[in-house]
Amino acid sequence: MADNSNSEDVPSDSFETAKTDKEKLTDQVMQSPQVLAALQERLENVSHTPSSYIETLPKAVKRRIDALKQLQVKCAHIEAKFYEEVHDLERKYAALYQPLFDKRRDFVTGDVEPTDAESEWPSENEEEERLAGDLKSKVVIAEKEASADEPNPKGIPEFWFTIFRNVDMLSELVQEYDEPILKHLQDIKVKFSDPGQPMSFSLEFHFEPNDYFTNSVLTKTYKMKSEPDTTDPFSFEGPEIVDCEGCTIEWKKGKNVTVKTIKKKQKHKGRGTVRTVTKQVPNDSFFNFFSPIKVSGDGESLDEDSEFTLASDFEIGHFFRERIVPRAVLYFTGEAIEDDDNFEEGEEGEEEELEGEEEGEEDDDAENDPKRESGQPAECKQQ
Repeated sequence: MADNSNSEDVPSDSFETAKTDKEKLTDQVMQSPQVLAALQERLENVSHTPSSYIETLPKAVKRRIDALKQLQVKCAHIEAKFYEEVHDLERKYAALYQPLFDKRRDFVTGDVEPTDAESEWPSENEEEERLAGDLKSKVVIAEKEASADEPNPKGIPEFWFTIFRNVDMLSELVQEYDEPILKHLQDIKVKFSDPGQPMSFSLEFHFEPNDYFTNSVLTKTYKMKSEPDTTDPFSFEGPEIVDCEGCTIEWKKGKNVTVKTIKKKQKHKGRGTVRTVTKQVPNDSFFNFFSPIKVSGDGESLDEDSEFTLASDFEIGHFFRERIVPRAVLYFTGEAIEDDDNFEEGEEGEEEELEGEEEGEEDDDAENDPKRESGQPAECKQQ
């Protein structure tokens, strides 16, 4: 019988040799910078999104997640009810604020003069605070004598118009020919919808008699919705403005600043004669605020420009309601604007500081890691 032991060893040796050669080749390939870069790029492109993780879960776990989503929808509906009650609470407190706002209007228009007690306010002049006794009395007497010679206009002239000028969001809407009209603005009020009615709020702009229109009040109503969208309930974040209605301004003849008259020459094709045609076209004006874009009720989508205009309109309405009307005097003096600016600057400063800290940490890591050496009255009619 032939000895087959040697013949069995040959394939084994060949296999080991091939394996060793393959490992050597792999080592050589993995040492190539180009190969490593390509491999790294491929690894970075591998999706690690939450949805991809969910897809890997067993059906029983996915079923439980669906149950959690149902609970989340119920939470959204409860949250919607919460905001409806908040709206009721806003209405209640609006009634408490209103007597103070009415007195504000009286002081602004000059219908009522504040008493000495109502006019007291801590002085910001530290030097004056240090004056005492007779010296302070002499200063007060001198001030009264000086003020006797000063003009004493009625109320606070151009109170609301000054607010429009001070607030960038509003001043951008105001044209030069709007200014004389806004100087007649005496008050702005916020009115909430009645109990049991659909959620909404109205802005009322009260004007004194003027040469531009006959309305004493211009109104803008914002309709709101506090319920999750049936197609996307998880997007619910509270009440949203869904539509708004303006009013018809009864302009006096030749005073409508929302349109301008242009003249165009037209040539008759047959006879060759030329005639001048007068035409009215829309004009930029703050008073276009009372003629908003209508949201289509048939589900038709608006174009991009209209969507932007409507979103801006909603933002302005919300700003009047939340900031301007409640804190009017601080926007008149500019204090509220400084507070807003400081708040925004503070946020930016925090972000910059955090970015600096992150960069510092990276630098420290680079120093510690030797592998990282370089590179890497007659209210206007509702429309």
